[in-house]
Amino acid sequence: MIAIRLFPLVILAVASSALPACAKTPAFDQDRAFELLEKQVAFGARVPGSEAADAMLEWMLGHLREQGAQVTPHSFRIVDPYDDERRIRLTNVKASFRPEATRRIALAAHWDCRPAADRDPDPAKRLQPVPGANDAASGVAVLLTLAEIFASQAPPLGVDLLFFDGEDYGREGDPDHYLLGSRRFVVDFARYRPEALILLDMVGDADLSIPMEGFSLRNASDLTRRVFNAAQRLGLPAFVPQEGPALLDDHVPFLRAGIPAVNLIDFDYGAWHTTADLPGRCSPESLGQVGRLLLALLFEDFAN
Repeated sequence: MIAIRLFPLVILAVASSALPACAKTPAFDQDRAFELLEKQVAFGARVPGSEAADAMLEWMLGHLREQGAQVTPHSFRIVDPYDDERRIRLTNVKASFRPEATRRIALAAHWDCRPAADRDPDPAKRLQPVPGANDAASGVAVLLTLAEIFASQAPPLGVDLLFFDGEDYGREGDPDHYLLGSRRFVVDFARYRPEALILLDMVGDADLSIPMEGFSLRNASDLTRRVFNAAQRLGLPAFVPQEGPALLDDHVPFLRAGIPAVNLIDFDYGAWHTTADLPGRCSPESLGQVGRLLLALLFEDFAN
């Protein structure tokens, strides 16, 4: 993701049609989420086209199917924007729970790692890939933990877990080659219209502080305030109801398609795009706050 100038404001409303009273909100296992974060990092840097990415994808697909999700891989090939003699395969994953439900909420994260640690303080390491503990294993870990919860307690409405590839492929100063997976997903699934999308990116920082991301606040203000109001109700200190920077991230293609979307991200992360983005910079407690918020939104706020 990168910081970028805001595009024109379009306020989007979130549908609020009622559903029957929901079941008790399940607990979120933050230690399990951290295990799933470490599991991803153990594959190696999940750079598109790498053996680590292939192994991670195979494991992730199997894990989601084991939880009873309806799993739809979305693979496509592109010419590498930085090597026109090379083609790379990217794969998004959609894992649906209660696929028959008309009302749907999308929860999303990117699962790829940045190919080069171009922000590393050591110049000798800047061509090495980023290990990707916070960026992006943290968001994926929360979603995979939710999948395990949904396997035993179905959500009160349809939930799609979306895992995007190629979010971090672009080089600095080249915004056209970020968000490769989410851009393609919106094009190829043009009829996909969830009620809302909540994106998780860099949510594992041990010193977690998530403000209201700029694009989200300006283009889906109702949804953004609803999410942060829920966080305040739950007493989650990581969520700060103040405007933060506007970031080009996987929620932007959905906003441009007219789908309300909010990006939950802590961009103030010292190991961003460096080889120091390792599990030791993350914490179960941070993942737990994010997971508890999402469960409350699904089982309480969106279910009513």
